[in-house]
Amino acid sequence: MGLISGVLALLFGNGRNGVRETVELYRENAEAGAQRGAEVQAQAMLQFGGEFQTAQKGSFDRFMDGVNRLPRPALALGTLGLFIAAMVDPLWFAARIQGMALVPEPLWWLLGVIVSFYFGARHQVKMQEFQRDIGVSMLRLPAVLNNIEQLRALRADSPGAADPGPDSALTQDITRPDANPALEDWRKRRGT
Repeated sequence: MGLISGVLALLFGNGRNGVRETVELYRENAEAGAQRGAEVQAQAMLQFGGEFQTAQKGSFDRFMDGVNRLPRPALALGTLGLFIAAMVDPLWFAARIQGMALVPEPLWWLLGVIVSFYFGARHQVKMQEFQRDIGVSMLRLPAVLNNIEQLRALRADSPGAADPGPDSALTQDITRPDANPALEDWRKRRGT
């Protein structure tokens, strides 16, 4: 009895659990892992929520956030407005375009630099995604062409489409009609 209690005291004594500690060397404690995961997620949500708090932003910050959202819609709507103006009043539109011819070239360069910096990063990301999509499409091209050729060969008007070839069993299946109980029942009712 003393030996058993000594072993049990060694394993579970002094507020420790030797078996559990040994197992946790090889396998994570699921409850402790879930607790850590919940704490990480709560901290991430607090940080994420802190980034979007508007109470700490001043009126200037809110104003600048609004200004930063304007260029893309303004350019898109302005371009559509130019098309509408050209259709509604062509003379007014032509006069404004002639006025743009008087803008000095360095100012056009400056506008180009501003627009390039503002939209350049977005354009670059979209172009890289577009090129990657084209690459994936080009990898699929041989399979697509093969599928198209196979589909063309299956058309009813293509020569030899219904030819069973040298397969005699298939030829017999084609020439012998399948049993159709519904059709036979219908024929019996009609008396034919």
